Amino acid sequence: MAKNTVSLVWDIAEPIAEELGLILWDVLFEKEGANYYLRIIIDKEEGVGIDDCVNMSHALDGPLDKEDPIDRQYNLQVSSPGIERKLTRPFHFDYAMGEKVILKLIRPWEGKREFKGVLVDYTEKGDVTIAFDDENTMTAEKKEIAWVKLDDFSF
Repeated sequence: MAKNTVSLVWDIAEPIAEELGLILWDVLFEKEGANYYLRIIIDKEEGVGIDDCVNMSHALDGPLDKEDPIDRQYNLQVSSPGIERKLTRPFHFDYAMGEKVILKLIRPWEGKREFKGVLVDYTEKGDVTIAFDDENTMTAEKKEIAWVKLDDFSF
């Protein structure tokens, strides 16, 4: 099976990020209007600064040119995931376990689509459980979830 653009770029970017003392948080390849953007999202425990983004961008230039994983013109952007980072990959949920999150459903449940709570479980299938307090929890199946993001998170 052929790898998609994001997987190919992930394989190039991850060892570079590790060498620079960074965590590769995500790789996105998105079209906005007529333009394509390759977005490399990096993190580190003490927080990402502009120098980290610049260093990652420069370190990626050569390998991306050499491997040429993208068959069209694109803009490279390197950034931090921000305070309210989206959780999309299993390791994101591992990092955020026990933290405050916002969960948004595709369709309303009991008249609401957004719920705030503490992330208490994430299954292999992608189901997410949040706790509202010591006694009340909610579990949403992956297919019901629009997104989950941290609510004012810091490592």
